[in-house]
Amino acid sequence: MILGRSERGKPPVEPVTLKILVAGGFGVGKTTCVGAVSEIKPLRTEEVLTEAGRPVDDISGVENKTTTTVAMDFGRITLREDLVLYLFGTPGQDRFWFLWDELASGALGAVVLVDTRRLEDCFAAIDYFERRSIPFVIGVNCFDHAARYPAETIRGALDLDPDVPVVLCDARQRDSVKDVLVAVVRHAMAHAARQPATTT
Repeated sequence: MILGRSERGKPPVEPVTLKILVAGGFGVGKTTCVGAVSEIKPLRTEEVLTEAGRPVDDISGVENKTTTTVAMDFGRITLREDLVLYLFGTPGQDRFWFLWDELASGALGAVVLVDTRRLEDCFAAIDYFERRSIPFVIGVNCFDHAARYPAETIRGALDLDPDVPVVLCDARQRDSVKDVLVAVVRHAMAHAARQPATTT
């Protein structure tokens, strides 16, 4: 078989790989989010919630939740031929926060998922990324039967900087999650462009 000029002369594309965190409170939809968009079978470290955990895990508002992430979720999505995102979903409970520093190492940016019924659950994640100057976007997971609010109303309630994107999404829908991830990459690139150049 004789290859055409374009096939013969086109060098293989070596994609840029970027690390994105998916964070937020307990039961906000992080595992669902990673699973909805991943092109590989996602790695999950879920365990069944037990009676022993009830004193330390606040399940108010998510009473039907039966499992929880105890280390991380992992998935991958190719946004373009030359751009691949590796997704790391963080555990939501306070007792697993010691894992966050390891997961955050080398991350380009993050998604902080928000449930408007339990808005206060995302404050710790927002503080974490702000303190470490890791660019993040807010993904408002629009749960069924939850009240819907304009993005600017949510921005005000969370006291966000004006440049932090707020994106309404459905963590169950691939295209919706993909829109949030594109927003993270764009925001992180804009953030990097604003940083002063270092001299050697």
